[in-house]
This record gives sequence, C-alpha cells and structure tokens, in this order.
Amino acid sequence: MAGTSQNPERPVQHVALYARVSTAAGQNPEMQLRELREYVARRGWKIAAEYVDRGISGAQERRPELDQLWADCRKRKIDAVVVYRYDRFARSLRQLVNALEEFRALGINFVSLHESIDTSTPNGRLVFGIFGSIAEFERELIRERVRSGVAAAKAKGTRLGRPHVVVDAARIAALRSQGRSWAAIASQMDVGEGTVRRAAQKSAKNLSETAPASALASMPV
Repeated sequence: MAGTSQNPERPVQHVALYARVSTAAGQNPEMQLRELREYVARRGWKIAAEYVDRGISGAQERRPELDQLWADCRKRKIDAVVVYRYDRFARSLRQLVNALEEFRALGINFVSLHESIDTSTPNGRLVFGIFGSIAEFERELIRERVRSGVAAAKAKGTRLGRPHVVVDAARIAALRSQGRSWAAIASQMDVGEGTVRRAAQKSAKNLSETAPASALASMPV
C-alpha cells in the first residue's frame, strides 16, 4: 500500500535514495541500494533519483551527492528520502534531528530502513519526537558543562575571552601626525584598525583628564 506524505494533499510520488560507503576496503553501496529499491517497490513509490557518496567518511562536513540531494529537496523535486541507516546519512543524532526538522518544513518524508524511522506514519513521527527530546537533553548537558567550566575557570582566576592586545599609543599619535590613515597605521603595527582607533581614543581621554586645554589643541585626531 502506498504511503502518504505529511501533507495529505501531496502524496509520495518521487523518492530519493541516499547511500554512502566510507573509504574502508571492500565496501559497496549496491547492497544498501538493493534493499532500498526493494522497500520502495513494496511501498508503491517511484524512485526519482539515487544519490551515492563513495569513499567518504561520515565525519566529513561536505558530501557532493548529499549536497545535491539537499538542493533537489529544496527545489521540491523530492517527496521522500529513504536511507539504509541513519548513520549513512547523518554524522550525529543532533544533525539527524535538524535534518528531519527541515524535511518536515519542506513537506518531505524521511525513512531510515533499519531504524524503522518513517515520518509518513504515526509511529515514525513518534520515534522522531523521541529523538528530538534526546537531542535537546544532550544540548542542555553540553550547555551545563560549559557553564560549569566557565565558573570553575573564573574561580581559579583564569582570564576568559581574547588575550589583551597592548599597543603603543605614542607611536599611533606620531604616525597620525605624519598624516597616516588609520588603516595604514593598523597595517604597520600588525593589529586591527579598530584596535588602533580604540587605543588612540583611550590615550586622548587619559590626556584630557590630566593635560591643560592648550596641550590638547595640537593633538592629532
């Protein structure tokens, strides 16, 4: 019996198969594809395209065939994506949940054959909801570990954030008096233009609090 899309007005007609094999010797995507084709045939769906990344680790950020799959999904050429196992598709549970959220927004179903994830069915949507809860729990644990780490570092007197950049304000003033631009001074001192400007402003402020007005009149700005 044919499955139905998350949008009842958009039945599943065009299915994308995605397979991936890593660099390990002897791996062949045909085993994955054969099972995927048989599954799609049983559902009465039509295969629109097959996307296969060969010799690519799941840890890699960019995968040519997966990128093309996403491009076609966003053009609404695909009604459902079917994979052998979710670890062939996503690098982590969090990435899987994010992908499923985008599929849901696009009205595209997702099937992972060996984890029984099928968002075209109530049970599959329930499993997806559980995965989402686990991913959120994982995010909270990470945030809590980060907060604890920051608190511990502060308690030990560790300075957090970028290291402080010390610049020679007198040299900046001298270069400005020669008519140099802020960008030229920053390049010569090997710091950012914003750092140069802030150092000059701070120096001028300090002088304004201690020097008479006649001394400030000749300062470069």
